[in-house]
Amino acid sequence: MDVSLFDFDLPERAIALRPASPRDSARLLHVGEVLTDKHVYDLPDLLRAGDVLVLNETRVLPAALTAIRPARAHGGGSDVTLDINLLERKDTAVWLAFARPAKRLKQDDIISFGAELTAQVSFKGQGGQVVLTFDKTGEDLDKAIESVGHPPLPPYIARKRAVDARDVEDYQTVYAQETGSVAAPTAGLHFTPDLMAALKAKGVVFEYITLHVGAGTFLPVKTQDTDGHDMHSEWYQISPDTAERINTAKTNGRRIIAVGTTSLRALESAAQNGQLKSLTQDTDIFITPGYEFQIIDGLMTNFHLPKSTLFMLVSALAGLDVMQHAYHYALQSGYRFYSYGDSSLIWKR
Repeated sequence: MDVSLFDFDLPERAIALRPASPRDSARLLHVGEVLTDKHVYDLPDLLRAGDVLVLNETRVLPAALTAIRPARAHGGGSDVTLDINLLERKDTAVWLAFARPAKRLKQDDIISFGAELTAQVSFKGQGGQVVLTFDKTGEDLDKAIESVGHPPLPPYIARKRAVDARDVEDYQTVYAQETGSVAAPTAGLHFTPDLMAALKAKGVVFEYITLHVGAGTFLPVKTQDTDGHDMHSEWYQISPDTAERINTAKTNGRRIIAVGTTSLRALESAAQNGQLKSLTQDTDIFITPGYEFQIIDGLMTNFHLPKSTLFMLVSALAGLDVMQHAYHYALQSGYRFYSYGDSSLIWKR
């Protein structure tokens, strides 16, 4: 499809730099037969007993780091301070990362993240990408990163303000469990313990899957046609018990609602002949209009970038014409966009 079909004008003022407080006070655009203005705390009134909300329980690693490359023994000069953003775990001790300023790094350099953590630049690629091999592995590495890292705010927020202590809590869902993401599953940021209790009291069921969100989620589509886009991949896991319960719910006619595009991508990636399979693997699923959804009936999601794969996904779900109208309405009505912005509840057409 022509990528320009998914373009729209987005003023800078529409980009949220802080989340709503409390979280569930964010606005919610209900995209059904008509557009209705709600708030996230209205979800118990919009859902019905037996509905299944599927949440991504990934936990965001504080993947924004500061490193020091010591002065070279024979090259003169002084120590160099580097901004390092972890992008994708390659092994228990190895991460693909983005370094700035990368021109001050060479392959085999040793960089320090403090007294307790170092890494070797085992490969230097184009555009600031490097492969780092750390001196710790597995959980020990995760703990070390937790102690020195900061929340990896999306670039469209980080360009406008510095990360601070509020982001440590704000950029993590209240139900996060499995560490591994370098970006938050942002629809889930709206949930509070009180909202979850109200949904349970209504009879809404929660199911949990894991998809570790990669930095590729922020990449725009740069080709003129969707067929030319190289979709990023992300690791996900759906347990046997979860798959069985969701399949039973579908058989019984109950609605399956993904909280966030990450949950949706995992569910649809694991679908085979209308049934959800228990899988642990990478997915590079690219959902555009014309896609036949097998598992989900609805989606709760924030507002996405123009010409992004995620705006294409919601257009596949509800129809391009519906989402063009919904986004135009949202912009005219002052809805806030992106990771810290407002949300929407969209039903499959």
